[in-house]
Amino acid sequence: MAERGLGARSDLHKVGWEVSEFPILCETCLGDIPYVRMTKCNWDKECRICTRPFIVFRWKPGSKARFKKTEICQTCAKMKNVCQTCLFDLQYGLPVEVRDKFLKKKVEVPRDAVNRDFWAHTMTQNLDKVDLPYDKEDSYPVLEKLARKAPYYKRNRAHICSFFVKGNCARGDQCPYRHEVPEINELSEQNIKDRFYGVNDPVAKKILRGFSDNKPPAPPLDKNVTTIFIGGITDDSIREKDLL
Repeated sequence: MAERGLGARSDLHKVGWEVSEFPILCETCLGDIPYVRMTKCNWDKECRICTRPFIVFRWKPGSKARFKKTEICQTCAKMKNVCQTCLFDLQYGLPVEVRDKFLKKKVEVPRDAVNRDFWAHTMTQNLDKVDLPYDKEDSYPVLEKLARKAPYYKRNRAHICSFFVKGNCARGDQCPYRHEVPEINELSEQNIKDRFYGVNDPVAKKILRGFSDNKPPAPPLDKNVTTIFIGGITDDSIREKDLL
């Protein structure tokens, strides 16, 4: 529905609204096909974070993939350096909670309505002047080790058919949704806001738990123990300096 009222008042409310020609996406969300047909709808929905109107892009990242769309505005995506759709970090492909755990500087985004609106307006006007901690020359060996830079197109699959789960889907092979029994685990409950703010993200918890399990064992309490046994390797698989 078009805005009504005086033109000056309508223009006043549009100050700071997003203007863009292409979304900020990761390679996974963009898809594995070389040509993508994408629709653009100006100020169609409100951002899931700052609640301001933003341009919604919609596309299909593959022949067997589901349609995807942008979920947050470009200002929020740039401030956190994340994809507008999946909200994973653009540089390392990791959840925000994992990335921020090892960054030297973090970008804090207010969550209450008044401070959030002021923050969003200020960042939109001064985005080029903000010193962000991303794409710096600083080295983060842990993030490089955990990085998931290879695209994971399996994330674009269609959702599971709810009628199939109930046992009454009549479409058969023509059904655009997956006919699989859903797995109930810790990854079943994911929230966009939690992923953006980097709190209570089940994907991040799984990655951090796996990282802690792969840490080397703690040194023994007995200082007289100076020998370690490593088995199941060959002379070409490991170097002596890697153990030091």
